[in-house]
Amino acid sequence: MPARHNLDSERELWDTYAESTRKDVFESDPSFRWTQYAGHGPGPELLGTPESVLEVGCGTGRALAYLAQQGIKATGVDMSPVMVANTTERWGPTGVRFVCAEVLSYLAETTETYDAVYSMFGAVWFTDPAKLLPLIAARLNPGGVLAFSHPPAIPGAYGPQGMYKGGFAGKAMYTYRYSYTLRKWESLLLKAGFPTAEVYELDAPTQGHIGTLIGRAVMA
Repeated sequence: MPARHNLDSERELWDTYAESTRKDVFESDPSFRWTQYAGHGPGPELLGTPESVLEVGCGTGRALAYLAQQGIKATGVDMSPVMVANTTERWGPTGVRFVCAEVLSYLAETTETYDAVYSMFGAVWFTDPAKLLPLIAARLNPGGVLAFSHPPAIPGAYGPQGMYKGGFAGKAMYTYRYSYTLRKWESLLLKAGFPTAEVYELDAPTQGHIGTLIGRAVMA
């Protein structure tokens, strides 16, 4: 396992990302999509018909705002105070609640439960799944759904992958993402306590472009 840098360094990286996406937060409309390609792939139906949702690593908050507009109780957790301040100002009036916290700590300490937990290129990609997935399973109501998406692993490059922020020059800000085969993701979900799990790669709309890994697991 990687020797992770401290949370202050991690938070600084995501604060920098939040500053770079401020315009996107304030000038965009609510939207919900699992893939990196507009108008491509499934929609909120992957979550089932939840009354409450939690997005882990919620970023710009647009997906939560979309769900809140459908009458769903929507909560997002993100470790960047800059991002949480921006999203609360922009989307708070729609009814979304944003929490500034490190996701493992939040899930371990909260007593709230949810009908669905999801991640779009978010915390499921950037957090050790052996630690994260059991905590998510414990916070889901019976019949609850976990769904997530992120890029598929590069063939032959599996496990924790170090990633610098902003290229290879300047201050060394970095984090880890977690890349596994589809079969390994399914195994991790089942080991975390989900009785059923499906993980697949959705092809890009253009042949030869990067696809999207999509995972879905349901509690008993």
